[in-house]
Amino acid sequence: MSDYINELNDSQRAAVLYNDGPLLVIAGAGSGKTRVLTYKIAYLLENGYQPWDILALTFTNKAAREMKERIARQVGIESARRLWMGTFHSMFLRILHAEADKLGFTPAFTIYDTADSKSLIRDILKEMKLDDKVYKPGVVQARISNAKNHLVTPALYANSREAFQADQAARMPAVRDVYERYWQRCRKADAMDFDDLLLYTFLLFRDHPEVLAKYREHFKYILVDEYQDTNFAQHSIVLQLAAEHRHVCVVGDDAQSIYSFRGADIDNILTFTKAFPGTRIFKLEQNYRSTQTIVKAANSLIAKNQYQIRKEVFSEKERGDALGVFRAYSDVEEGEIVTNKINELHRRGQGSWSDFAILYRTNAQSRIFEEALRKRMIPYRIYGGQSFYQRKEIKDVIAYFRLVANPNDEEAFKRIINYPARGIGATTLGKIIDAANEHAVSLWNILCEPLTYGLNFNKGTAGKLQGFRDLVAGLMDFTAERNAYEAGTEIIRASGIMADICQDNSPENLSRKENIEELANGISDFCAQRLEEGNTHVSLIDFLSEVSLLTDQDSDGEDGDDKVTLMTVHAAKGLEFRNVFVVGLEENLFPSSMANDSPRAQEEERRLFYVAITRAEERCYLSYAKTRMRYGKMEFGAPSRFLRDIDACYLDLPNSEKPRRLTEGKSPLFSSRPLVASSELPRHLKRVPASSSPSVAAAAGNASLHAGQTIEHERFGMGTVLRVEGTGENVKATIRFENVGEKQLLLRFARFKVVE
Repeated sequence: MSDYINELNDSQRAAVLYNDGPLLVIAGAGSGKTRVLTYKIAYLLENGYQPWDILALTFTNKAAREMKERIARQVGIESARRLWMGTFHSMFLRILHAEADKLGFTPAFTIYDTADSKSLIRDILKEMKLDDKVYKPGVVQARISNAKNHLVTPALYANSREAFQADQAARMPAVRDVYERYWQRCRKADAMDFDDLLLYTFLLFRDHPEVLAKYREHFKYILVDEYQDTNFAQHSIVLQLAAEHRHVCVVGDDAQSIYSFRGADIDNILTFTKAFPGTRIFKLEQNYRSTQTIVKAANSLIAKNQYQIRKEVFSEKERGDALGVFRAYSDVEEGEIVTNKINELHRRGQGSWSDFAILYRTNAQSRIFEEALRKRMIPYRIYGGQSFYQRKEIKDVIAYFRLVANPNDEEAFKRIINYPARGIGATTLGKIIDAANEHAVSLWNILCEPLTYGLNFNKGTAGKLQGFRDLVAGLMDFTAERNAYEAGTEIIRASGIMADICQDNSPENLSRKENIEELANGISDFCAQRLEEGNTHVSLIDFLSEVSLLTDQDSDGEDGDDKVTLMTVHAAKGLEFRNVFVVGLEENLFPSSMANDSPRAQEEERRLFYVAITRAEERCYLSYAKTRMRYGKMEFGAPSRFLRDIDACYLDLPNSEKPRRLTEGKSPLFSSRPLVASSELPRHLKRVPASSSPSVAAAAGNASLHAGQTIEHERFGMGTVLRVEGTGENVKATIRFENVGEKQLLLRFARFKVVE
């Protein structure tokens, strides 16, 4: 048995070694879930399975990368590289690209993001003359998304009495017609939205049994991470693939199921044993993250939920302090109290600024804490925010990329036909759209042959349209044989976007320019990394596929600075900090007022609070305010019911002069005696160049590279050469880098210099 198996505790080891049927691993917070998944895959690879036999599904690219790197350390880079491991969407996108023709798509189909989808729905509502104050595009989009996540096609939706009654009740009886038109428009544009990546995968397997049989044979073992976050479609596809061989392992924690608003269905994990009779359940109950007191407090909280798989999480770390509870007069004072406490702990050496996190239920709560932190000149960051690829100038460039790669992309066409401004107005675009709808062809078809489809523009307009068509057609020809970097930089130049942005030196335009230059850097890095891995041609479509799969969960905003982190509890899942402050613990805020009428929603709110507490390693503080400014007026609030759910013996409640432990029993949480706030502290109030082309940059002496040498890599830093193998253009070096682990590089494309 491999040495790494001995690193596991008894429960972890049992889960790794069991492979005789379906298994459900219930992994408590901080219990080493990732280690179990990683070692299980390594164990499978060492016991008869080939890398390509294994399908491992995650919810973020970050999680997949982390596991692949860990697996590579156990079984080698080559085996890890050949695993089918990634997000549901990225893995199913691979399958859909390969089988697109069976669904009526081309392999170069476009992926619409949320903004593209909403834009198309907005246009359809306008065409159908529906009032967008009643048929709000976001609401319609959510209904269509929900239907797709429940595997409901337009035909099924139209025949669903329940759906029609719900739409009628919302005064939106035409949603089914909008859905049908949206479906057809996406197909005409050779495009899928994110939800389609799941729905079409299910339909592919359902309607083409020979394809399902092929992938069932292909994936001999299936593993799924964070199973409590799966939706109905994801669960159904897992059933399709694993129903016969039943070699399936799902890992998750029902106590951390907090994403029902995204379609996650806790029933998938709670009823997994019914879907796969004979399932063995393994419980990982040792928490390696938090103190005993934090773990016991969290246990006492979540025990109040009825709908769960029972477990008893424990910690063998130090006992630790009780959870501090702060009561403030107002939300403003709450900000002062929390900030003072952070400052005090920092001054006492209880962590750097980055060891502190303030977690809140809603984004709007951040303002108070930002102001309080600024006054004390405490550095902070808002975790998340607008991601790079959602910035306007980046979406404009990406739209050009998409249209060049797939000229039938309707949303890309509409976004850039008049950007930069070329005198093609909304009226002209409207005529093109109407003609395309009338003749059931793409906007690009109309642009190329307007007379054929009954459009006769005046000479000036015709010339402008011809100029746009020639621009795109020329770029299509140019990019056909170019790599993504060469194609991308030429599109940026030829489109005129950079020239438009550089018309003035305002701070806003300088920032936009830097963003586009950084996009070029990203494409360059993408190409270089793919080349070094042995992919000799990296196309624009490859880059677009990578970009389309980026999610907010992967855009974590970390910049390496020492700053206090502010974030919603939802955003905090999967993270950990030495010191955590959970704020705003009041009725109708946490739990949310939207959960008042639903016991199941209340239980999810309690799970959300459980997630918040279990982010803490050493210290956890809970705060609430008696009054809070909401909706433009001051409102009185009651402490959250969840504070009563925690056994009082684990809390250091208000009115205590110094930390102490209370005995079991009723807490004095609702004492009318005011909390005295901490003493007030004094009040105070490069531009990135575009990357060079990723052409071959290996040093002349690379041919003589040998084991034991130290190199400095352009992206991976310092590394030691472990071995060199192959001949001629196929020489590869395996290198252990100080910070990124082992990499295998094709030397003719590798970018590094020999240090010694």
